[in-house]
Amino acid sequence: MRSTKDNLQVLFEDNHLIIVNKKVGDIVQGDKTGDTPLSDIVKAYIAQKYKKPGKVFLGVVHRLDRPTTGVVIFAKTSKALERMNKMLREKTVEKTYWALVEGTPKKNADNLTHYLRKNPKNNKSTAYSKETKDSKKAVLQYKLLLSLDNFSLLEVNLETGRHHQIRCQLSMNGNSIKGDLKYGSKRSNKNGGIHLHARKIQFMHPVKKEEILVLAPLPKDPLWAICTKELKNQKKAG
Repeated sequence: MRSTKDNLQVLFEDNHLIIVNKKVGDIVQGDKTGDTPLSDIVKAYIAQKYKKPGKVFLGVVHRLDRPTTGVVIFAKTSKALERMNKMLREKTVEKTYWALVEGTPKKNADNLTHYLRKNPKNNKSTAYSKETKDSKKAVLQYKLLLSLDNFSLLEVNLETGRHHQIRCQLSMNGNSIKGDLKYGSKRSNKNGGIHLHARKIQFMHPVKKEEILVLAPLPKDPLWAICTKELKNQKKAG
């Protein structure tokens, strides 16, 4: 787990918001593990940068699973937190994920709808094709960006925000995310992470009313590097 001394990759910051690129293993908020959460690391960064002697306010706008990487938004004011929460409820925040999955999906692009039921005992969701007791509707869209020898790069957009939604739905579709043993991947990644990255977030600034678009650089990893290279080659060829 990182300490507060480690460099934080800040993607956007103003008086109201701070957006960072989460690393594998970071927990966004404190949990029973007792590990230092990303929220505390961001607070320490703010306190040091602005020489704040008192308590730093920081609101958690949304979370990412511990093995996932990418864009995370925090609010630096209660006004921004309240408005961002409202925007998330109204689904006016657009999140785009990249997932490197095993195999190739049957369709190059598709809408997936399942009904997910969370089991708190093993912290896992199960997907059903029809509504069942205690299940919640989960909807996402994906499109194929790249086909490699053993993996496919998918771009995923969420309509709903359910527990482990992308991981569970892609697995149900026959394409587990690389490294995600919990949802059927053949083997784990050495760093304990999975190849799911919150790549982009786009929304109207809650106070300034300006369009904000933030891209999170991919983790330093051989497979992500291959994806970047192949996408560049595709762009040149096209």
